[in-house]
Amino acid sequence: QLQLVESGGGSVQAGGSLRLSCAATAHRLATNYMAWFRQAPGKEREGVAHINNRETNIYYADSVKGRFTISQDDDTVYLQMNSLKLEDTAMYYCAAGQIYFSGNPLDSNNFNYWGQGTQVTVSS
Repeated sequence: QLQLVESGGGSVQAGGSLRLSCAATAHRLATNYMAWFRQAPGKEREGVAHINNRETNIYYADSVKGRFTISQDDDTVYLQMNSLKLEDTAMYYCAAGQIYFSGNPLDSNNFNYWGQGTQVTVSS
């Protein structure tokens, strides 16, 4: 079964950068797209960025457009986060899916594989 392992989280000052990685422990043959989500304490999980295997469909949440970049290399997906803000503080999760159940590519219902998460903390 596909497992996703995130890394790269940490603490950074506002305005700084971090690069998250999500490694798939098995080949992503069974999945068609991957994404990053985040969840801050007391808030709902939010889709951040989405990429499909052919890189023809890349989407970002409005809150991160122009600051975050999703990319992939073989079985690893990355999230480059620049100009970090206090409100970017959250647990970040990697997810993978096969079939869209929702027209919104950042809907969590589209994903059936999830990682354990990596914490990102932005301070002033």
